[in-house]
Amino acid sequence: MAPIIIVLIILVVLVFIALIKTIQVIPQASAAIVERFGRYTRTLNAGLNIVVPFIDTIRNRIDLREQVVPFPPQPVITQDNLVVNIDTVIYYQVTDARAATYEVASYIQAIEQLTVTTLRNIIGGMDLERTLTSREEINAALRGVLDEATGKWGIRVNRVELKAIEPPTSIQDSMEKQMRADRDKRAAILQAEGVRQSEILRAEGEKQSAILRAEGEAKAAALRAEGEAQAIRTVFESIHAGDPDQKLLSYQYLQMLPKIAEGDANKLWIVPSEIGDALKGLSGAVGNLGGLGNLGGGGGGGGSDAKAAPTTPGTGGKPFPREQRPPID
Repeated sequence: MAPIIIVLIILVVLVFIALIKTIQVIPQASAAIVERFGRYTRTLNAGLNIVVPFIDTIRNRIDLREQVVPFPPQPVITQDNLVVNIDTVIYYQVTDARAATYEVASYIQAIEQLTVTTLRNIIGGMDLERTLTSREEINAALRGVLDEATGKWGIRVNRVELKAIEPPTSIQDSMEKQMRADRDKRAAILQAEGVRQSEILRAEGEKQSAILRAEGEAKAAALRAEGEAQAIRTVFESIHAGDPDQKLLSYQYLQMLPKIAEGDANKLWIVPSEIGDALKGLSGAVGNLGGLGNLGGGGGGGGSDAKAAPTTPGTGGKPFPREQRPPID
């Protein structure tokens, strides 16, 4: 009985192993290469698959999703003989699992080496400045070459990116100094433009202010002159309407004389020549008034021909002081 039990156990184990090898479950977005006696038979797609146990074998399982592979910095010489280190990132996807397995031994290594050689060819025809400013151009050229070369491998290169372009340290220092000088230059230009614009605006403001001030003063002077002219015209019309005679004018003339002599600083003042005529008219008027008074008084003077002394107007009949009496004809 013991040997039979052992044989049965071995048969059960073999059957279990055969079932495991017969049923193959492939995950989504994956593929498996099946070989029979070392020769490619078919490609297993996602899902449940049946193979012949101990005859069919799974050679390789390939991920069909898009892959991202960063490559280490590679030294590249530019057209102006400068060495720059360039980091690249490749986005690729396996489209044919059979070709990716049998057409190339290691498609990752092949893509890396192809990227390095293609990058050196492209950068070798550019100077440093163009290399730093033409990433899109470099990406497009690199992607075109890689996509054409990897098509027969069952690989599709979707995108190529230059992660970093690092020039030598001395070149970086020179570029930094140049950029700083350019920034300082632009700042100085902007500051000068600001000062210039500020001065222009200030000058325009002062000009407008001066113009407005001059216009205001001109209008004020015109209005002032017009007011004075109107006042003179009104006074003249009032005097003309009153029809003054020579005696009134002489009296007004004499009233203005004390005002002319007012003030401690007036050491000398000149009497105009017309004062004689004014005083003659005024003395004649006063003499007539005095003659009328003597006639009415009844001979206080006894028919004397002496003329009465002129009196100061507005002083209650008091005579002029001797030094201020006008001559009487």
